[in-house]
Amino acid sequence: MGIDLTAHHVRSSHRKAPKSNNPYLKLLVKLYRFLARRTQSSFNKTILRRLFMSRMHRPPMALSRIASLVANRFYEKEGNEKKNPHADKTVVVVGTVTDDNRLLVVPKMAIAALRFTATARARIEAAGGECLTMDQLALRAPTGSNTLLLRGPKKAREAEKHFGFGPHKHKKPKVESKGRKFERARGRRRSRGFKV
Repeated sequence: MGIDLTAHHVRSSHRKAPKSNNPYLKLLVKLYRFLARRTQSSFNKTILRRLFMSRMHRPPMALSRIASLVANRFYEKEGNEKKNPHADKTVVVVGTVTDDNRLLVVPKMAIAALRFTATARARIEAAGGECLTMDQLALRAPTGSNTLLLRGPKKAREAEKHFGFGPHKHKKPKVESKGRKFERARGRRRSRGFKV
């Protein structure tokens, strides 16, 4: 048997396990690997794949963003019989749930996540909600029924603001200050070559 010359040093870019050595994460991977194999649910396969991801691909999610999708406030109008279809579902976030102090009233909701910040956990529980771990979720919804799987904004990182830099791109320059003495010559004034 010969050497595959075209794909000799090519490796798969898909992770098959997490890079982290966190023992709790490894136990969750073991659990969801089993569920992904033994159930016909694509939910478990998705959770497993997201557990493998780097922290950059597991962005945090604010309480306000979750509340806007789960709360009934847009449905509670005069004569409106409708109810938010997501109101009674368990929200699942493979990442961190963070607090948002702009959100004044936290609705009652059940959230399963890898981590909760202390203030987010306190506010959810004070509103009569639940903060579940991923293994508790596996017992409650082994196939992901009656759940709402969400992700945080991946492009909200500070680093993303600088990517794709160029003229007319309106990207954030990597400059130490925004004063008179910084990056105000060529490309910024007509008298110095050109102005963008």
